[in-house]
This record gives sequence, C-alpha cells and structure tokens, in this order.
Amino acid sequence: MGGKLNFLDLFAGAGGLSEGFIRAGFSPVSHVEMDRSACLTIKTRMAYHWLKAHDRLDCYVDYLNRKISRTEFYNLIPPRLMESVINIEIRDNSMDEIFNIIDALLEGKPLNLIIGGPPCQAYSIVGRSRDSNRMMGDKRNYLYTYYAEFLKRYVPEYFVFENVTGLLSAKGQDGVRYIDKMLSLFRETGYETEFRVLSSEKYGVPQNRQRIILVGKKGRETAFYPEPDRWHPGIDVIEVLQDLPAIRSGEGSVAPCYLEKYSGHYLYDAGIRNDGIPVTWHQARQHTEQDLEIYRITVERWNNHGELLNYNDLPERLKTHKNRSSFVNRFRVVCGNKPFSHTIVAHIAKDGHYYIHPDIGQNRSLTPREAARLQTFPDDYFFENVSEVAGYSSPFRQIGNAVPVLLAHKIAKKLMEKW
Repeated sequence: MGGKLNFLDLFAGAGGLSEGFIRAGFSPVSHVEMDRSACLTIKTRMAYHWLKAHDRLDCYVDYLNRKISRTEFYNLIPPRLMESVINIEIRDNSMDEIFNIIDALLEGKPLNLIIGGPPCQAYSIVGRSRDSNRMMGDKRNYLYTYYAEFLKRYVPEYFVFENVTGLLSAKGQDGVRYIDKMLSLFRETGYETEFRVLSSEKYGVPQNRQRIILVGKKGRETAFYPEPDRWHPGIDVIEVLQDLPAIRSGEGSVAPCYLEKYSGHYLYDAGIRNDGIPVTWHQARQHTEQDLEIYRITVERWNNHGELLNYNDLPERLKTHKNRSSFVNRFRVVCGNKPFSHTIVAHIAKDGHYYIHPDIGQNRSLTPREAARLQTFPDDYFFENVSEVAGYSSPFRQIGNAVPVLLAHKIAKKLMEKW
C-alpha cells in the first residue's frame, strides 16, 4: 500500500478507522472482523487501493457498473491481499488461528500499530438501558482482554482503541468501571494509555458524534496523546447532500448514479467526492403513505419553525405506537441548515424515521450514500452484502457502526508525527 509503517485492525467493521489510517500513509497488514458483509466491504476497499496504486481503476468502475462479478473482480487482485481480511470472530478458540494467519502475513517483520474498537453495545448507555441485566455478564464487556493479547504477541509501538462514551460510566459486577479495568490491563501489558472524548464536528465531520479514543504507547512515557487538528469548514449539512440526484421514496439504485454540478470545496477537501468514479448506494427506502405524511409534518415543523416533532403532537389517526411517554422524538429531520447532523447510528438499518431528508420535495429518509457522506466515507467506497442482493440493513449497519473517516485521518496524521 506504499506506507512504511504498518498496522493491524481488530474488530474492523466496514473499515472506517482503517481508511483514515491508510489515507495518512499507514499500510494495513490485516483486518479481523466477524461480520461477513463487512469483510467483503473491506476486501473491495483493499482491491480499490491496489488497483489505484497500479493505475487500473477502470476495473473497479467495471465492477461498480456490474460488468464483472464479485468473484471475477477479486480474481484481479493478488490472493495474499484478499486473504489478509480475516473473517473470524475473536474468541478463546480462534486466537491461535488468527495469530497464525497474521504471523504469515508479517513474515517476521515487526508490527508498528494496532487499531480498532470492540462492539460497543455492552458499554452503550442506550444498550444498558434496554437490557434487563444492564449488560452485566455480556461477553462483549470483556473483548478488550483479547485486544491485550494481540498487544502481548505483537508489541506494537502504539495502539488506538475506539469506543462509545458510555465506556466512561459502564461498570462490571464488582462496581469497577471498565475503563479503569482497561487502563490497568494495558499497563500490565506494557503500555501507558491516554484518552480523550472527541466530538467529530470539531474536526470537519458534518455530524455530532462523540467517541472515546484511547491511545496507548509502549513503555512508561506520558503526555504523548496525538491531539488531532480541529477544522471548522463553515458549511451546512445540506451542502453534503445537495449534489446527489433528487429522488423520492422507493427511487434510486445501488448501482452507480452520477452527481449534480458542485461548486463548493468541502466535499473535495474532506476527501468525499471523486468525480472520476460513479457513486453507488443512493437508493431510498419505500415508505408507507402514513410515514410519508408524518415525514412531511416533521420537515415542515423544522423548516418553518425550527422545532423538532413530538410524537404526541401528531394527529390521532397517525399515532400507531402505544408508547406515548418515551421515544417521543422517534421522527426527526436531518437539519440541513445546521453545520452538523445528529449522530448516525446502526439503528438506521431498522428504519429511517430518525433520519428524514431535509428537502420536503424528496420526502423520504436518507439513503445509504447520504448516511455514508455524513460519516465522511469517500463516494468511491462500496458497501457489500453477503448475498449480492440489494438490501439496506447491512450497509446501513456498517455505516452507522463506523468511525468517521475524516476523524480517523486526523488522528492518524498526528500519530504519524510520533515516529
């Protein structure tokens, strides 16, 4: 991939964190992820980078245009690169197999960096509130212990560990915060660890998304945290969406579409828009007439009065939910006239009610591509499905769970300066 410093990505998801580090000049040795669709997404992205480095992106465009199958496309890429994406769940009885694959990929070379963050449901405040046991005993609480095993085996100079801010308050059955358990374990493993809660909108991401980013350094040195440079691009959210073709409920396609004219700078400066490659996944859900009526009311209330919709204010004929006391903001517009949206989360895979497009003329929820843009994924990033059949759940879930690429890039740039 051209970078001298290499990294391993654990719990890699769709590769948002990895993409930022690749953009900063790091080279991936391997990605480990249990979800097969996400692994296919990473494979396709690794193929994109290889083809770009070899001036063969026409093959990538052929794949996006469905001129060649996924199998034919992957056969164009060195097998070793495809095999570096490890589709195995990290657990007790899989560690040796994963280690063996990574060892073979390293070929005796040292590993410079480990990145990644375990699934966040066990630490999420919302996840705990919905679980009768408040996630006590959930195995995902302890995935960080596997992360430490990788540190012990490969002894990288640094690691970057990402998770939700609920990690700061989540406690085990012994009453000790998981964040304190992590810091202690990482110190026993040989690393000092520092952390910050970073708000994505302060770094150019058009989204209000807070995440805790832990950075560990081998040894006992302190005050090493790679503070990313802030960026306030001075745009509103509508600029991130307005050059995509206007479509209504049920319209659009997973297949490529071409963008409208864009005279701004942000989409280029943020690494989102690529005029040389067509854009995929701009396909809107098919909504019911009832939902469409609620969407119109929601957008009109925001655009005309700057007010969010309270579910109880809807006409009685539109109220189908029995719960009228909680989640009263279940219908929400993505505010086009603000510099950042509310947080894109994986729940968008279930319905789009919380992510209504601000253009009342389109009257629909966001497409996967629009959600990806708010996460600062490049337009040339393709999200795969296991079945190769169009469906929203997996791409939306991959996008909602990801680290914004631009934030990852800014962290990676500062960390690169440490070497």
